[in-house]
Amino acid sequence: MADVMAANRNRTTLSQKGPHRCDSDLDPQVVNRKGHSLTEFTLFGLDAQLMKNIAKAGYDTATPIQAKAIPLVLDGHDVMGLAQTGTGKTAAFGLPMVHRLLEHREKPHPKSARALILAPTRELVNQICDNLKVFVAGTPLKVNYVVGGQSINRQTQQLARGTDILVATPGRLIDLLERKAVYLNSATSLVLDEADQMLDLGFIHALRQIAPLLGTPRQTMLFSATMPKQMEELSAAYLTNPRRVQVSPPGKAADKITQELHYVQQAGKPEKLKECLRAAPNGQAIVFSRTKHGAEKLMKSLVADGFKAVSVHGNKSQGQRDRAIRAFKAMEANILVATDVAARGIDIPSVTHVYNYDLPDVAENYVHRIGRTARAGKDGKAIAFVGGPEIGLLRDIQKVMKMTIPVASGIEPAEEDRPGRKQQQQKSRRRFGGNKNGGGGRPQGERKQGGRPNGGKSFGKPKGKPRSGSRRRKPAA
Repeated sequence: MADVMAANRNRTTLSQKGPHRCDSDLDPQVVNRKGHSLTEFTLFGLDAQLMKNIAKAGYDTATPIQAKAIPLVLDGHDVMGLAQTGTGKTAAFGLPMVHRLLEHREKPHPKSARALILAPTRELVNQICDNLKVFVAGTPLKVNYVVGGQSINRQTQQLARGTDILVATPGRLIDLLERKAVYLNSATSLVLDEADQMLDLGFIHALRQIAPLLGTPRQTMLFSATMPKQMEELSAAYLTNPRRVQVSPPGKAADKITQELHYVQQAGKPEKLKECLRAAPNGQAIVFSRTKHGAEKLMKSLVADGFKAVSVHGNKSQGQRDRAIRAFKAMEANILVATDVAARGIDIPSVTHVYNYDLPDVAENYVHRIGRTARAGKDGKAIAFVGGPEIGLLRDIQKVMKMTIPVASGIEPAEEDRPGRKQQQQKSRRRFGGNKNGGGGRPQGERKQGGRPNGGKSFGKPKGKPRSGSRRRKPAA
C-alpha cells in the first residue's frame, strides 16, 4: 500500500499549456505507475478513517467520474468534471477534499471556512452536506451549510466557531458576508457544483463577488452534467490550467433510463398522468411541473383522487420542503410533484419513474430531471407529455440529447405559440447579463449590490434605520 500511495503522489504533473487550457484527452482508464486500474478506493491512498467511513457507507468501486477526478484533485489540479447525474460527482470532489484537509490538520479560525462548496439549490446543498458528514465521521473536521429560508441568526452563531467545509447557496452566503458573519480568506478550495444551473439562475453575478474573497493559491473544481457555451467562459475565468474530466457526452442521459413521450394537449395531461401512475402502482415517481402554482394544483388533484402525493416548490418554506422530501424518501408518499427546484439535489435511488408533466424551458434541465431515476446502477423510466405549445421545447431537448425520444401514444400536434414565451426570452436575457440592445442586466430577483467594483470586498454593515435624533445626510446636488 505504501508503494501505491507513493505512486499516487508522484503522478506526472500537469503539462504547461498556457492559462485556462483544458486537457480533454485523458485516458479512459486512470492507472497508477504500477499499472493498477484506479477503480478501487483502496488504491487512492486516502486517509485511513476516511476509508473506514466510505466502506461503512457501501463505497467499494469508484465510478468513472470518481476514478478520473480523485487522483487529479489529490494532486492539487483545478478540475472541470462533466458527467451524467447520479454518477457520484459529490464523492468525486468530496473525498479528495476531505483527505487534503486531513493532511493539513488546522483548526479553523472563528468566522472562517477552509473550503467552500457552492450549489444552486437548497436541496442540493442538503444532499452534499449529508454526504460530507458521512465522509468526516470520526475526524476533527466540521461541515456546515447555509441556505435561504432558515434563520440567518442561527447560521451566524454556527459560523462564529469556524468550520472546515462550508456548503452554501450563493444568495445566503452573500447575506452572511455582508453581515461580516464569515470570512473566506482562509478558504483555499472552491467547488462549483451544478455550475450550469448557477449560470441559468443568474448566480454568475454572485460568483464574481465571492471568488475574489477566497485565499490564494486556490484549487477550484467545477462539476456539471451539461456543457452550455457559457461553461467554457466560466472555466476560463475561474480555473487555472484545468484538467477536463468527461465520462459521457454533455447532455447524455444515463444508459439505464428508458425514455418515451406521449402527445397530449394540456387539458388531457391530468388524466394521462393518472393513467400512467395507476399502471405502475408500486413505483416511486417524481412529476415535474413548470410552475409553482401548477405543481401545487396538480398535487392536490392527485391526492383528491386517492394518490399519496406531496409537493416541493419555491412557494413552500424550507421546513415544508424538507418534510415533503422526508415523506417521499420514507415511502409515506410515493409521488413527489415538483418544479425544477428538485431537478438536482434529490438523490433517492428508489425513484422508478420521472414524469415531465410540462417540458422545461431550458433544454439541459430535461437531462437533470430524468437523472433523478436510474441512480446507483438501477433501471428507470422517463415519460414526457407534449402538447402543441411544447413542440419547440421538445425539438431543443432532442437536439441537446442527440436522439429522438420514442413516441408511446398520440399524434404529433401542430406547433403552437407558447403562452409567456416572450416574457421568458426577456428573463433569459437578463439572467445572462444582456438585453435586447446588448447592454448589461441583472437577473430577476437579484438585489443590487451597491454598485461597488467586484460587488464589494467592502461588504458593509447591514442597512438599518437611523438612530433617534439623527438625520441621514442628503446627497450633494
